[in-house]
Order: sequence, then structure tokens, then C-alpha cells
Amino acid sequence: MAGKRKGLSNPAPDPEVNWRPLADRMRPRSLAEVVGQSQLLAAGKPLAHLLADAPAGTPKALHSLIFWGPPGTGKTTLARLVAGASGARFVALSAVMAGVKDVREAVAQAQADRSQPTVLFLDEVHRFNKAQQDAFLPYVEDGTLIFIGATTENPSFALNNALLSRARVCVLEPLADADLLKILRQAVEDPERGLGATGLRASDAELLQLAQGADGDARRALNLLELAADLAVAGAGEGGAGTLTPEILAAVLAGSYRRFDRQGDVFYEQISALHKSVRGSDPDASLYWLARMLDGGCDPAYVARRIVRMASEDIGNADPRGLTLALEAWQAYERLGSPEGELALAQAVVFMACAAKSNAVYTAWQAARDDVRTHGSLEVPKELRNAPTALMRELGHGKGYRYAHDEPDAFAAGVSYFPEGLGQRSYYQPVDRGLEIRIAEKLADFRARNRAAGRASAKS
Repeated sequence: MAGKRKGLSNPAPDPEVNWRPLADRMRPRSLAEVVGQSQLLAAGKPLAHLLADAPAGTPKALHSLIFWGPPGTGKTTLARLVAGASGARFVALSAVMAGVKDVREAVAQAQADRSQPTVLFLDEVHRFNKAQQDAFLPYVEDGTLIFIGATTENPSFALNNALLSRARVCVLEPLADADLLKILRQAVEDPERGLGATGLRASDAELLQLAQGADGDARRALNLLELAADLAVAGAGEGGAGTLTPEILAAVLAGSYRRFDRQGDVFYEQISALHKSVRGSDPDASLYWLARMLDGGCDPAYVARRIVRMASEDIGNADPRGLTLALEAWQAYERLGSPEGELALAQAVVFMACAAKSNAVYTAWQAARDDVRTHGSLEVPKELRNAPTALMRELGHGKGYRYAHDEPDAFAAGVSYFPEGLGQRSYYQPVDRGLEIRIAEKLADFRARNRAAGRASAKS
């Protein structure tokens, strides 16, 4: 009985039960009813072939699958259709509530009855830790279970390599507004599973607003429609046919959000887009991605920290004002908060997108760190060591050091400040943009004088 409570059984939906949410009632029952995901379901695609009708008595060859995509894009629906197309027993679990015990119960069912294959569908599979994922690997390996997982997280990070090697990853995309509009129109007109019996009146323009508010999520689109329909029918009075009005749409769409997860793939994808837009000198795209992140609920302090990083990594000494402005924007946000302080972040982003670019400091820093890791703890040359005591002076610390301020142009030509055995290095190579043009000229002069001093020393 415990298995049934956790969803191990899969009874056929009852169309007469009207308390089920609209999104569940409208779930596609066949491949023909699926809207969108053409990259997986178009003719000739492997998943389309798997779901196509087979001649009677012809078994379907199943293999394990991982459906990866945003919420409301059809992951559970496709899993059910795959199982149905193959005549397999469908065992559904959610990693939010289930554990290894439930997986073992599913295995026991599959082992007890091998008259048909068993599909174990695990929703939110990324919530299982690596040890829990290992629990069903042997049964996937020996064919006891065909595993289908659904996840909103990147499988590369969330799933075991062993599990990934045994499953095909199918990437689902957010549904386009046109696809959502088609789903909503079907729900409005369907008299059995949808809202057709209510007589709800809704134009395509009104449904399109709901589709846009759903942001690629079919479940959210249908939930918004159901809420709007309830308000419309209630406003029409007993026995009346409701109409979607601008007031109803405004009420339903109030507080709508764009896709954003504060620790997941969308988060890192968007901060990457912001960083690359600044690096690519596109202030308009930079502002767009900044607005997307803040609109999605990203902590502005996190964005401020990343802006400071951009100033050093991608602008550097080509325009040192970038770092100053980034720090001041961060401070301004801390003093003003949202929304006033967000304008300072926007100012910094625009300035840096338009500023001269240089990654010379970033590249030089990486090269210096590589040398440190490669060559270990090389000794500091004695002439560069401090000598505050008589003993240190007797040991030669500081002996032969040339004080740069006593040299012409405050530069001691021919002096090497690197450890013995490492040799002279040239990590920092300024670019020919912004202030680094002047820096490059100065460094070229210093390096030429070092070479000349080295040649003179060799001759003597």
C-alpha cells in the first residue's frame, strides 16, 4: 500500500473528475496532441520514431532517457507517452518525496512480473544524491528497469557519469508564444477536458497575453487561463458565459515573472551573457541582461561583485576608471538599495561596455600563477631580502640592492627581480588600446634598457 501512496501505480485519468487542474486534464494523450519540441519530435528524429505507431505485435525497443528542460515543457508527458507507446508498465516517482526504498519496491514489481518491460520515471531526478542514483544503476544495467529521468538542472552537474553513460539526454526547450497560444486555444474550445462547456469567450490577442505571461511554461499558461476563466465566469453571474476582460488579465498577470533560478543553469547562463556583452562592447545587450537578472530576482550585490570583476578582467589598465566606477556603483547600491541603486549598476555596465578593452592584466596574472604552481617555492634573491638585523646583513641580505629612486628615471637598468632559476619573464603585454598604449611604450623602453644593460654586463 505504501507504494500506491507514493505514486507507484498509474491509473488512467478519469475525464469525469472535474476537480483535476486544467493543466493535468489537458495533458497530451498521444504524439499528435503534443505541441512544440520539434527538435525532438519532428519526423526522422529518434524520439519521434520511438513514439510512432508500430504494427500490431511489434515490440518497441526502449532505452533509458533523461529529459532536461525548464518547467512546463513536457518532460512528464513525453515519459508517459514513451511508456505507453511501448506497452510498458509505468512506475512514477518524484525525487522530492521518494527514496531508495521506493526504488527497491519498483524493482521488486519489475522482477516479479517480466511479462512487460517496466519504465521507472523519476521526476526531479537531480534531487537524488549520487549514492541514491547508484541504487538503481544495476537494474538499469541488467534490463530490469528502463529508466527515464526528468530534470530542470544540467545533467552534467546533477547526475552521475555512470547514469549519464546509460541514458540518452533529450533537451527540451521553452515553448514559443505561438505554441502556448495553440495550447490555450485548445483548452478554451475542448468541451470534455477543457473549458468548452463553460462558454468562455477569449480572443487570440487575450490568450496571447496569457501565453507571454507564462514565459515558455505550458503548465503556467494553463493555470493562468484557469484562474482567468474562474474570474470571468464568476463575473458573468449564474448561468452566464464569461469573457476575458483587460481587468481580469491584469489581475491574473500581476506579479508574473520571467524564468530565473538563483543557483541553476539559467542564473549562470544570464550572468555569462551579461559578462560577454560587456566584453563585446555592446551597451544595449549589457543593459538587457542586467535588467533580466534583476527582474528575475537576482541579488543586485552579486551583480555588483561581478561588475567589479569585469572591470579588472576585461578593461584593466586600458581604462582604470572602470574599476573605480564599478566600486562606486556597488557602494551607491548599498546606500540606496532597490530600485534607486540599480541605476548606478546600469551606469557602470554601460561605461564598461563602451570602454577600451584589455585582458592583459588577466592574462599576465594567470601566467604568473602558472609559474608559481610549476616551479614551487623558489628562494627570494638575497639582494631583494630585507636586512633589519646585523645577522641578516652578515648573511648578505640586501647586499648589492640598487635603490630605484637613486637611478636615472627611477629605473635600475639590468636588475632582475625574479628568483634564480626562473629567468626573466614578460607576463604583462599591454594592448594598443586606451591607456595601455602609453604603458606599452614605457615598458618597451624599460625592457630595451634592461637588454642593453645585460649586453654591457656580458661584455665586461
